[in-house]
Amino acid sequence: MAALAVRGLGLRCRQQLLPCMLLGNRLSASLTPSLLAGTRLSWPSWTQPRCSLHCSPLALAGHNKWSKVKHIKGPKDSARSRVFMKLAMMLRHAVREGGANPDFNTQLGNIIEQCRGVNMPKASIEAAMKGADKSKASSYALYEARGPGGSSLLIEILTDNNTRSHQEIKHILNKNGGALSDGARHSFQRKGVVMSAGEVPLDRALELAIEAGAEDVREMEDEEERPLLQFLCDVSSLRSVREALQALGVQTLSAGPEFVACSSVQLSDSELEAASKLLELLNDCHDVIRVYDNIQPLS
Repeated sequence: MAALAVRGLGLRCRQQLLPCMLLGNRLSASLTPSLLAGTRLSWPSWTQPRCSLHCSPLALAGHNKWSKVKHIKGPKDSARSRVFMKLAMMLRHAVREGGANPDFNTQLGNIIEQCRGVNMPKASIEAAMKGADKSKASSYALYEARGPGGSSLLIEILTDNNTRSHQEIKHILNKNGGALSDGARHSFQRKGVVMSAGEVPLDRALELAIEAGAEDVREMEDEEERPLLQFLCDVSSLRSVREALQALGVQTLSAGPEFVACSSVQLSDSELEAASKLLELLNDCHDVIRVYDNIQPLS
């Protein structure tokens, strides 16, 4: 009798588990890796498994370069509004500092190029420029900091309250393995950067760089592993270099002044994870417009 009871219990369990197995098969067949990335799968309460499946870009990064682990220039839909807000702040500040004509205001012209590079609507660009006189006066500041593993960070901010911004940045750094520190600036050089699609071999890109007046060109990849080319030049010649590259048939994506690392550090996996978290928190700050690091890409 006991054996029959056990077999009966096993049969009922299999009958109850069958809908769950069929549902799992249908989900496995319908989901693609692109849909899984960064997604937490939710199950009906009656099929709730003992452990949930969570796929994140960081967990799946493995051999990926650091530039794809951290939040990079091309904004995802979830962060697009925040990026546009910060670009609008930069536009208003540039107009207040040097006027609304990009032909005579190099800083404004560079920011407009950055706006176009992330597909910011023309109406939003014009609205931000027109609203410069009505907005609060803001000031620019550059904070130097150390991050996990001895990495160097430069944090650009626009703020109407320096004390508030300083306290907020300091708090985030101290809570996440970093600290404000003089000397980080020596790990970077201020350069004009023109980004383009990596549609030509590096040898040809070097020839184009020489013809356009650029100093150097580097190969990169975006978050989706599409090849990019980074043309470096003097900040004062940024606009002419971009126009020359376009005249040579190069499809440029964005252009602007940036801090480019001249020395780098290599971090362990745990340090990379900590650095990624720190950069995400810093970028979420309202006053922060850009964070630069000198973390060496993983090979």
